[in-house]
Amino acid sequence: MLQKIIVFLLLIVLSSTGFAQKPPENQAEFEKEYERRIRKDVLYGVYIPKDLTDAFIELNKKIDTESKAAFKAFPEEKVADQLFYSLGRWMIHNWGFYGGSRLSAYIKGLGIYHPEDMARFIIITYHRNLNKKSLDIKELMKTFHEKQNKQKEELINGGEILHQETRPKSGGGE
Repeated sequence: MLQKIIVFLLLIVLSSTGFAQKPPENQAEFEKEYERRIRKDVLYGVYIPKDLTDAFIELNKKIDTESKAAFKAFPEEKVADQLFYSLGRWMIHNWGFYGGSRLSAYIKGLGIYHPEDMARFIIITYHRNLNKKSLDIKELMKTFHEKQNKQKEELINGGEILHQETRPKSGGGE
């Protein structure tokens, strides 16, 4: 028991003396760390896929046959919403979508920028892959862009005006 406590305390001390990574303090530090991360194939002991095909291979390794069959049978319209808070969150965290990874950089190159949309994109394309359907990435991208534009429009139109000023009209040619 004492040995376990000593090991635990040692881990706490080590993590606070340099093994723990501090967050970047400014944009330049963030960009430097981002550039480092997107070139790595392993982050914090987790293999990072390089593209969609590689992501599908990794998911096939990690998901058991029974779960894969249930996933495959789920309707595509609901699969991303249904699995977002489990599989989607796992991908965001483990595959480094917020801090940057080679997979997130690949997906950004396709035109999807938000980590949550990246996870939903992979879930949908993986579902299509399991069901031997065309991935139809261009059409799926349109769907994501339309959703983003709709959300932006709703924010703009649905926002509450906190304060409004009207400039007095001037008679001069300013």
